[in-house]
Amino acid sequence: MSLQTLIDFLEPVNIAQLSNDEGFKDTQLGKHIAVYDESFPDITNADMVLVGCGEMRGAGLQYTNTDSPNAIRSEFYKLFHWHNEVTVADLGNVKCGATLQDSYAALRTVVRELVEQEKKVVIIGGSHDNTFAQYQAYGSMSKIIDAVCIDSRIDLDMDSVLAADNFLVEMFTGVPNHLKHYTHIGFQSYFMHPQMLETIDKLGFDCFRVGKAKEMIEEMEPPIRNSELVSFDIAAIQHAHAPANHITPNGFNGEEACTLMQYAGMSKHCTSIGLYGYIPEQDHHQLTAKQISHMLWYVMDGISKSKHEASLDNRSEFDEFNIAFAEVETVFLRSKRTGRWWMQLHDGKYVACSYADYLTAGNNDIPERWLRAVERS
Repeated sequence: MSLQTLIDFLEPVNIAQLSNDEGFKDTQLGKHIAVYDESFPDITNADMVLVGCGEMRGAGLQYTNTDSPNAIRSEFYKLFHWHNEVTVADLGNVKCGATLQDSYAALRTVVRELVEQEKKVVIIGGSHDNTFAQYQAYGSMSKIIDAVCIDSRIDLDMDSVLAADNFLVEMFTGVPNHLKHYTHIGFQSYFMHPQMLETIDKLGFDCFRVGKAKEMIEEMEPPIRNSELVSFDIAAIQHAHAPANHITPNGFNGEEACTLMQYAGMSKHCTSIGLYGYIPEQDHHQLTAKQISHMLWYVMDGISKSKHEASLDNRSEFDEFNIAFAEVETVFLRSKRTGRWWMQLHDGKYVACSYADYLTAGNNDIPERWLRAVERS
């Protein structure tokens, strides 16, 4: 498949409608994004590729296509352009299929082609079950991946008939399986059956309660840095900061959500990001659309920062710390440019870690992140 073939799966954006025919200022993002409006843009140099997806049937909504991607775009395009070194393209919206599975297939095809072109794909709109199509894109390439979901709930509800409530079941148990590791960030305990968390732990997956994640948000950066796929359900954000979230008043605030998206932008390993669950009809004063647009801006900010990060092969750009803990000798690396940390596993490979992991190893204790990574390798 070629990029031109993707046009069959995509609908162009009416940029004049987004700006209410007033146009955008030269200093706004709307003037700096290569948009699939009248013709398909050249994405050769694009660092970030936006793709809209309005498919909501997985959440039980009776209409197939919402206006959520365009509502988000109208706010995102108004923001000021700060990152001259980051190139963004917008390929419009994935067409909704006759069935939910048809929509999944279309999104899977689009994400796969863009990932194969080594682009960072950002999907906006649609219900959270579209994460499954995002995941299937890697499976169709026979890639084994790490994935991160940020959500107030863990979508393993076998009692529900809605795909948005149980799509993780297929991700965890489907054959063939392409999930090496899964990390859940921001779950709220009162929504979860205790045995479900025990099941997740037995699978060797990691879960971070929202309180812990908020308290130590910098500890969420390494799992995001290690993952190819990041999926964010706006239900993880407090209602006060995202009024379209009708599930819970608690969760991340707006700044914390932006920080998590900045981490996803900084990760050179992360090739697809999904921002799901936005229903414009439930929003007030477009505040949720504004919140998501700010998160997109911080993805760009993260990409900008990642451009200044050195390759691990360039050891002169890293401080190296040789440490022995529990009869294990390993190496920790700290970037001189960004301050981020990596640790060496028993097989010589390096994985993302945090300063806290380094301190744990320095106290002759085994960092849990190191132990988990060794178990999976």
